[in-house]
Amino acid sequence: MNRRDWLRASMLAVGGLASAPALAFKGASLVSHAPGSVIKELVPHVPLDESRMMAKLNANENPYGPSPKVIKAIADSVSLGNRYGHGDAAILIDMIAEKEGVKPENIMLGPGSTDLLEKTAIVQFQQGGNIVAGDPAYMSIMNTAQAMGGNWKAVPLTKDYAHDLKAMAAAVDSNTNLVYVCNPNNPTGSITDAGELKKFCSEVSAKVPVFVDEAYLEFLENPDSQTMVGLVSEGKDVIVARTFSKIHGMAGLRIGYIVATPERIETITNKVRSTMGLCVTSLKGAIASMQEKTFLAQCKSQNTECREYVEDEIKKMGFNPIPSYTSFMIFPIAMDGREFMKSMYEEGVGIRTYQMYDQSWCRVSMGTHDELAYFVDTIKKVTKA
Repeated sequence: MNRRDWLRASMLAVGGLASAPALAFKGASLVSHAPGSVIKELVPHVPLDESRMMAKLNANENPYGPSPKVIKAIADSVSLGNRYGHGDAAILIDMIAEKEGVKPENIMLGPGSTDLLEKTAIVQFQQGGNIVAGDPAYMSIMNTAQAMGGNWKAVPLTKDYAHDLKAMAAAVDSNTNLVYVCNPNNPTGSITDAGELKKFCSEVSAKVPVFVDEAYLEFLENPDSQTMVGLVSEGKDVIVARTFSKIHGMAGLRIGYIVATPERIETITNKVRSTMGLCVTSLKGAIASMQEKTFLAQCKSQNTECREYVEDEIKKMGFNPIPSYTSFMIFPIAMDGREFMKSMYEEGVGIRTYQMYDQSWCRVSMGTHDELAYFVDTIKKVTKA
């Protein structure tokens, strides 16, 4: 029995799925990120039963978390579920402020950084206007801005998939209400030079607020040297988002934060509620996770090891991935995206598929080594590589 068959057998046995391993895949539709965007995503027609996946690699989740100490903290806090978590929120804000080298009034919590992206867009685009951002990009803030009546001025990434900062600066006009940079970027996994980005943020934020999404920052080798948080301490109108969903392994627990000037925080909290959206269990878990330096270091190390493994294996098959600095990787595929997605899902492997630059692409999240070994063997089968 080869590794793929052994893994299939063992995972099916654990899940009790040996009688029906395939997922019922009823097709997918191409969904455009925005008119004129270089990217469209293939979205399955109906939600798939994720419990039947043998390798769930479609949501950039940390396969190792939350840590045992976080789980215990959450379990111990369930009995406090009849109380609001404002006191715990204040504790967490103080911990984050100390970590980031800012004051508590520079911090706003939310149920995940996506919530804070959307709240910022709701506040900034009540009267319309435009948002300047790279293309491709993580679309949450652009989608909300457009829903509020704004429009997206999409600036194509450079040939090495970095943000074209010069072009983005030139795109800012009198109707621009926000500039958005995701660094490292999703869905490309690429990075923009920190020194160039700091200069850009410093200059552009004098005209319009700049929102820097650092959801994947902790996967970098030297994250403290890459963050834009220092600009907030200098009084720049820069908003930096972080999340507990990725390296902390708390995606389903929904907690994140932004760092910004007190004035910018106030403009948001004057229009939307802040800590009311947080539950005491998530807050207790986040407080425990902030102290989990060893666990976080292990997650980062394992992610790097698995990313290097996947990159090496798919390059052997002739694929050309974009160099990734995150917990996922994207690469172009020769076959039709719908056929590829259907074949992968029916083998129990969840991935994301895009149409980008007039070609089909696969985005795979970093799971455990066994899950990724199964992914590698499955993609060989599906693409006949």
